[in-house]
Formats: sequence, structure tokens, C-alpha cells
Amino acid sequence: MRALLVVNPQATTTTPAGRDVLAHALASEVKLDTVQTAYRGHAADAAAQAAVEGYDLVVAHGGDGTVNEVVNGLLRDGAGSGAPMLGVVPGGSANVFAGALGLPRDPVEATYRLLQAIEHGTSRRVGLGRVASAGAGGDHDRWFTFNAGVGWDADVVAGVEQERAKGREASPLLYARTALTSYATQRRRNPELTVQIPDEGPFEQVRLAFVSNTDPWTYLGDKAIRLNPSTSFDAGLGLFALLGLGLPTILRYLAHLLATDGNPRGENLLRRDDVEYVRVTSKEPVNLQVDGDLLGACTEVEFTSAPGALTVAV
Repeated sequence: MRALLVVNPQATTTTPAGRDVLAHALASEVKLDTVQTAYRGHAADAAAQAAVEGYDLVVAHGGDGTVNEVVNGLLRDGAGSGAPMLGVVPGGSANVFAGALGLPRDPVEATYRLLQAIEHGTSRRVGLGRVASAGAGGDHDRWFTFNAGVGWDADVVAGVEQERAKGREASPLLYARTALTSYATQRRRNPELTVQIPDEGPFEQVRLAFVSNTDPWTYLGDKAIRLNPSTSFDAGLGLFALLGLGLPTILRYLAHLLATDGNPRGENLLRRDDVEYVRVTSKEPVNLQVDGDLLGACTEVEFTSAPGALTVAV
């Protein structure tokens, strides 16, 4: 088996020692090449080249952003292109994709699981989401593995990226502080979104829209945040949208999500599971994020479900 290990040395919990141990362990089982990313998009380019050269396995060692890049590289020619299998060894702060797959979020344990999957030939097909957007930030066509959204959550991602550019480390506290700042901005701007889903709508005056490809939506430390608990890699997309951003509404849903295992209900909430697509439009540009990566501002975006798009070593 030919395998490529793609390492993001800037990921939160990735270390040179951990990388070397992982590479040594993999090299005992496969014919291994290693790439350390040096620029944004490098992981995608490396994975795309591996697909062209006929590699059997591409292992992403980094955070969810690294996994997203590798997936987009593997599927650059589409979901039916016979792409290499994906392996994941977490090295970020949240590692949502690994957690949603039931893989260990600890890199040492994940390495052991990956070696077992290689030895026994175990894998699974997973569905993905795809984003096509247009607007002030340019046109984008991007795969996502676990979540995407427009509005408040994308503003939080933008704020965290700015803080990390200043040298601050991503942490639950940084995300919480940025979320409070972004909420105040949202209340002043108050963008209005229009949401369309199959056989329903349109739903107008929506304030934010989160789209899930699996459960959980994210992690806050070790706490799984579940917006659409019935969403999975084996079904369509989940939608969580709010028609109001008043403080009582936000506090009620935040308290529910933090204190329970999800399944929120109530006023001002539009929630659907297993939908084929979600289309969102806005008169003014709003930020768009996929898998915690900011794509920029858009006025039109469509999220679509792609069943069984990728093979993952488990």
C-alpha cells in the first residue's frame, strides 16, 4: 500500500516528536511519503497530486482545517473519481470530524486505530456536504465534512482567525469571547436571510443558518454541542436556523445545548434533518464558514448533500 502522510506543523497539538512517531509507525505497514504543509491550500494540493499518482491512502495529521483541505484535494475531480482512502490522526483543538466518526481524538490512540484499520482493511463510506457560493468574497465550490454556516458562527470563525494571526492560541475561552463580540455586532447589523429547502419555504427574515453533515456540530472542550442529533454521515444535511437573535432566545438555546445532549425545540427555531439541500440568500454580504474555515462574504450559497462521497479508514 502506498500512503502519503500530510502534516500541518502549525496545528494546535501537532508536535515534531508526535509526527516522527506517527511516520515511523506508518512506515512499518505501508510505503510512506510525508509532506509538511507550508502554505494555505498545500494539504489540498498534496492530496490532489496523491490521487493523480495512484496512492492508496492519504493520512491527514492536523486539525479539522487540514482534514478539510485533504478531502478537497482528494475529491478535486469529483466524488466518483476513485480517490484514495482517507486516514485521520487528529492534531487540532476540536477534531470534530474524527470524533463524529467515533475515532479517538487523542493522536496516539488514533494512530493505533489507523494501524489496525490498515492491517485489517476496515473502512467506511461517508457522506459529505458541498458548498457553492457567490458574492462579495468571490465564487467558491468546496466540500465540507461536518458543518458549515452563514452569519454569526462564520463571524466567530473570522474573529478567531484574526486573533490567531496575532499569535493567540485557539481555545474554548477564545471562541467564547469572540462569540460575545460577534453577537453584539450581529445585533447591530441584523442581517436578514432567506432559506429554502426541498418542498418547503422560502423562510424569510432568518438571522442565522447552520448546516450539519453529522453529529455533533462541534466540541467545546470535551463537551459535544449537538444542534441536529439525528444528522449522520449516512443521511442528508441537518438545518438549524434562528428567526430571532434576541438575548432571551439566545440564552435559552445556549443553556439547552450546554446542559443537555441536544435536540433543541421552541419558538424562532427552524430545524430539519436529512434534507437534500439548503439554499440561503441575503441582500447584504454575510460571512460563510465550512468546517471552521472562513471562505469569505457571500450573498448566495447552496449546501448540498453528497451521499457516500468518501472512503475513510476506521
